[in-house]
Amino acid sequence: MRRLLICVAAGAVFVAATACGSSDSSGSGGEDKGSGGTTTLKVGVIPILDVAPVYLGQKKGFYAERGLKLELVPAQGGAAIVPGVLNGQYQFGFSNTTSLLVAQSKNVPLKAVANGVASTAKEGADFMGTTVKKGSPIKSPKQLEGKKVAVNTLNNICDTSIRESVRKDGGDPSKVKFVEMPFPQMPAALDGGQVDAACTPEPSLATVKAAGGKSIASSFYDVDPNLTVAMYFTSQQYAQKNPELVKKFQEATAESLKYADSHPDEVREILTTYTKIPSTLLEKLTLPHWPAEPDRASIQRLAELAKQDGLFKETPDLDKLLP
Repeated sequence: MRRLLICVAAGAVFVAATACGSSDSSGSGGEDKGSGGTTTLKVGVIPILDVAPVYLGQKKGFYAERGLKLELVPAQGGAAIVPGVLNGQYQFGFSNTTSLLVAQSKNVPLKAVANGVASTAKEGADFMGTTVKKGSPIKSPKQLEGKKVAVNTLNNICDTSIRESVRKDGGDPSKVKFVEMPFPQMPAALDGGQVDAACTPEPSLATVKAAGGKSIASSFYDVDPNLTVAMYFTSQQYAQKNPELVKKFQEATAESLKYADSHPDEVREILTTYTKIPSTLLEKLTLPHWPAEPDRASIQRLAELAKQDGLFKETPDLDKLLP
């Protein structure tokens, strides 16, 4: 993983995918068809609320009904998962939309296959907040100028969306200083003064609020009220060579998203199996939406902002990227 992160940090996602690992991205690596016809699929995920549907779908048997068993592998962010999928470390991955847009702009051979997670469309009540600690003098996004803000991956969806919040508040987004760290470490970093603010999706958002902190912006909402924040994807080669497996994964994931959207209590319960959130905070979580389809207009807006921020020069081809 260290090699993958180094390669991604160098900015050459496609080179990272081919030079930093195995070239067997199109075969059946990680699969085991010897157990009653069951196929094991490695899926790169981030240990946050967003991916609760696949954990829940696994538990409810939605994948097993289609002969699939998921091996869910935690990673720090989409920027690390993208090359992991391309070099065959994972058959599928979960990534924020910006990482996928950046990869597509470089003609990286990947394809989104299922929706992941979306904003709640409610300002001030979204599942990600740009947060500050208790007693912080920072009251609005504009005041983040010159301040350190934690994001899980640099030059990605968190800093792009926070820049938009600062811009909409009349501030200069170029003056914000972003610091990279995993989501679970952000509440303590805020409390200890290592950073002044943080991009905190649930359950980190609830953790910060429980300590007296607050959200000063619903930054995903500021990009688009219905922002498609993340999607599940695979490599184009894998999709071409394994169309039936991709179809089964799509169907099971769609069923899982629908189930999660209508069973909030079970979402909260499954979250305790792969994060360290205290049970006392479960009812305080703000759940996202898990729609069946990506919102193309919101993805287009995110792409425009990412280009404005200099994340890519060539505009991504959404027709090639989206399911």
